[in-house]
Amino acid sequence: MSDALRAEGLAKTYAEGDLKTHVFHDVSLSVVEGETVAILGASGAGKSTLLHLLGGLDTPTAGEVWVAGQRMNALTDAARGKLRNRALGFVYQFHHLLPEFTALENVMLPVLLDGKPVAEAASRAQVLLENVGLSHRLQHKPGELSGGERQRAAVARALVNKPACVLGDEPTGNLDERTAAHVFEQMLELNRAQKTSLVLVTHDRSLARKLDRVLELHEGRLRQLAPSEV
Repeated sequence: MSDALRAEGLAKTYAEGDLKTHVFHDVSLSVVEGETVAILGASGAGKSTLLHLLGGLDTPTAGEVWVAGQRMNALTDAARGKLRNRALGFVYQFHHLLPEFTALENVMLPVLLDGKPVAEAASRAQVLLENVGLSHRLQHKPGELSGGERQRAAVARALVNKPACVLGDEPTGNLDERTAAHVFEQMLELNRAQKTSLVLVTHDRSLARKLDRVLELHEGRLRQLAPSEV
């Protein structure tokens, strides 16, 4: 089974004048096709920074990232953007849906950016929105949706291009407990149906326990937790 996502020797340092802040160093991670991985860590440990590096949204101070077999660091900005759109899906704590577009149009966008016809984009988006229980909300704009509905639309958008891996940054952290659990279960169900890998940053250990592996980012290093530690 091949890797959907792999990182080797990642380090990130921020410099401001003479002051250097080392977020983490020598972080390595491989996620095989269809695998689900949770990353735990205290606030400020660098979890979101790590996710941005894995998703090609930021560049590491050292180390390499491969997505779907391609080395992100070796690509031009344009090529990296195309790979990110095609091979990765992103779900954040806040939905980041475009307010002027309907739920259907928001979910269509990644497909259109990949150069596919409008009819195909609409068909794919409609199927996924139906899968997350939003068949009656296709023409509603984000401001007309509840918080849970907006996050479900964001999950559909992340999966519409059938990516190799979905990166989630506290995707249910802004929802009440019941809604969060429902959105999370739908996200896992869709990931498994598409055999898409998932890397999820979360502080919620009950959610983390439902994934295949749980890692912890602590003092700049990533280590795997035993089930008894989660």
